[in-house]
Amino acid sequence: MRSRLQQGRDEQRRRILDAARELFGARSFDDVTMADVAERAGVARATVFNHFPGKHALVEAITEEVLSYWAGMLEHALADEETATPALVRALFAHMGEGIAHYYGFYRGVFREIAKLQVGLEEGSGAARARATAFERLIRLLARGQARGELRADVEAIDLARAFDSLSNGTINQWLFDDTSGALEQRMERAVDIYLGAVALGASEARAAAVVKLPAPPRARPRRVPRTRRSR
Repeated sequence: MRSRLQQGRDEQRRRILDAARELFGARSFDDVTMADVAERAGVARATVFNHFPGKHALVEAITEEVLSYWAGMLEHALADEETATPALVRALFAHMGEGIAHYYGFYRGVFREIAKLQVGLEEGSGAARARATAFERLIRLLARGQARGELRADVEAIDLARAFDSLSNGTINQWLFDDTSGALEQRMERAVDIYLGAVALGASEARAAAVVKLPAPPRARPRRVPRTRRSR
C-alpha cells in the first residue's frame, strides 16, 4: 500500500496536470506559465517544479496519458475477434474524431506540442513506452486483418500502420490549425474512406460500413473546454 505521503504527492501531481490541461485548453501552450499552473492547482510554484521541471515536462506527462488512452482503444479493438478489421479501423477513426472535436480547446492548445514531443521522446520515458505500445497494437490489429484476408497483404503491416497514423493525424492537425470549417467527424469519415478504399479487400470492405462503438478504456479524460471558432 502507498503511504499517506505518497498518496498526497500523487494527488498533488494530479491537480497540477488537471490545471495544466485546463489552462492549455483555455489559452495556448505559449501563453501559460508555470506560475499560472500553480495558481490554478492551488499549490506553490515550487511545488509544481518539484513534480515537473518545466512546461515541456507537463506536456510530456499529458502526452503519456493521451497515448495510453489510445493504446487502450487499440486493446479493445484487438479484444474484439468477431468484427471485421475494416469496421474496427472505421470505429477508431470515428472515435478519434469525436474525442478531438469534443475537447477542441484542449487539443488545439497542445496537439502540436504533443506531435513535437513524439518525434523526440526520450527512450524509456513513460510517453515513449505508451507510444510504442499503441503502435505495436495497431500493427497487430492490421496484421490480423491481413491474415484474415480483409486487408491487402502485398505491403507490410507496419507500413499500413504508418499510413493510418499519417492520414489520421494529418486530418486532425489540418482541422485544428488550418481550416476548422465543417465537422471533424465528417473529415475523419472521408479520411477512413480513402484509407479503406486503398487497403480493404472484397467483401470485408462492405462489412465496414457500420461504425462499431468501441468502449472507452478506464482513463481520466481532459475536462471539456467550450470551443471557440476563429473569425475568418
